[in-house]
Amino acid sequence: MEFKQLLTVTEELSHAARLVDGAQAEALADEILRAKRVFIAGAGRSGLCARAFVNRLMHLGIAVHFVGDQTTPPIAEGDLLLIGSGSGKTAGLIVIAEKAKKLGARLATVTISPQSPIGAMCDAVLTLPGTTRLLAGEKSAVESAQPMGSLFEQLCFLTYDAIVMILMEKTGQTREDLVRRHGNLE
Repeated sequence: MEFKQLLTVTEELSHAARLVDGAQAEALADEILRAKRVFIAGAGRSGLCARAFVNRLMHLGIAVHFVGDQTTPPIAEGDLLLIGSGSGKTAGLIVIAEKAKKLGARLATVTISPQSPIGAMCDAVLTLPGTTRLLAGEKSAVESAQPMGSLFEQLCFLTYDAIVMILMEKTGQTREDLVRRHGNLE
């Protein structure tokens, strides 16, 4: 029996992926490579995707921290704060962005809304199609049969992995290089 719902999800992702600007992804990769350290923030399911990206950046040998973790150091000039937020309107993330900007960090976001409060503060924006509950009533570049922000969140996860591939190319790293940095206490 065909799994219609899964095919719907993958077809939506395939369509939405074609709408993502590769130049924006390259620019975000360049911001990551220029930064002394990278700080990543996100809330809810977007935050879960961002945490997975933190893990892969660590595998690339990048000094990276997820905002709010116990071991996160203070952000400073020369650092990059990357915020994953579909709406760009999450109150707590806006406060974090404002503080980082005041401290001299560069800002980037992966979002549906480049004109949002967070997007407007950023030095680099990677716009993904989708919708979230906070954008209810706003026109979306894509329609989705999935609930709430699922399409954006899935596309975020895949986009972060694609950016890892860009970073591997730019730094000349191989899969084996990343494997050497994989945790070994499990």
